[in-house]
Amino acid sequence: MKPKNQGRMKNPDGFGTVGNPRCGDIMTVYIKVKKIKPRKASPRGKEIISDIKFETLGCAAAIATSSMVTEIAKGKSLDDAFKITRQDVADKLEGLPPAKMHCSNLAEGALKRAIEDYRSKAGSKAKATEKTKKAATPKKKRK
Repeated sequence: MKPKNQGRMKNPDGFGTVGNPRCGDIMTVYIKVKKIKPRKASPRGKEIISDIKFETLGCAAAIATSSMVTEIAKGKSLDDAFKITRQDVADKLEGLPPAKMHCSNLAEGALKRAIEDYRSKAGSKAKATEKTKKAATPKKKRK
């Protein structure tokens, strides 16, 4: 398998880095998120992983699991991508040797950290916007 989505992403919306000190593997997953406007049936818009990349320093299994988690997550909503498990990654690779299952743990962890990083940044932006709106809104005078 040739790794897909490999490389650094400029200006990611979120990124997550994990490592395993026992084996020395280090993975970073970068995500770009696209907000889809809400429809009448759904009051809240969806946030979709529109682009995803990874950088991995490690063995072939680490690179394969990093690549596979990006393939699984691409195009999914953040909520669905957050539900991806190590077993999902291993199954898509048609199995991993027991000694290499920790690589799928790392891939899952890096993706989840990237999503959490995005959400923490998006939450900060929303709070800042809310404060700006409150400050710009003139206060009503009491009679």
